[in-house]
Amino acid sequence: MQESSKDQWLIVGLGNPGAEYANNRHNIGHIVVSAIAQENNASFSKHRAGAFVANVRVGMLSGGRPGPAATIAYLDSYMNTSGGPTAKLMKFFNVNPDRLLVVHDELDLDPHTLRLKRGGGEGGHNGLRSISQMIGTRDYNRLRVGVGRPPGRMDPAKFVLSDFPKKELNDWAVTVREAVQAVEDVVTLGFADAQQKLHTN
Repeated sequence: MQESSKDQWLIVGLGNPGAEYANNRHNIGHIVVSAIAQENNASFSKHRAGAFVANVRVGMLSGGRPGPAATIAYLDSYMNTSGGPTAKLMKFFNVNPDRLLVVHDELDLDPHTLRLKRGGGEGGHNGLRSISQMIGTRDYNRLRVGVGRPPGRMDPAKFVLSDFPKKELNDWAVTVREAVQAVEDVVTLGFADAQQKLHTN
């Protein structure tokens, strides 16, 4: 087990492994943590927990100092088995549920809408359900990235496993940047202040 500051965050971006899923709506969590890594010139490395991880300094503090340390991760497992690797990462990095932030897609929010949430139900999200089961609590933090409901009678599972339309990619790039900022705010300001800032914008 690695020693960790009690204030260090673990940020897990949910998705499915493999190139065929890379641009799916369901993989928005992967996309966001990858953007955090890119912004910090950080590279992911394989972790024995069944994940790819990078240690970064998130955001900036006053005077231009680097922000707090955090571990970002995406999982080398399918969405419905996200809990096992997440629990192992929490144990390895000595992170409590109140310092876990899970980034995931959300059908029940309009596209491009961001919401921070602590605890509560999983809304039918298999990744969240797996995490709640494996870590033994729902009291962890989530950044919900709205992808909207499927059109017509389209199966929601098929919808989230479809790619973002090419004509919308520029708009989604803006949303990803806003999600990165929300993550930075959680780490630098604390969850409650970050939530207030995001929800009053």
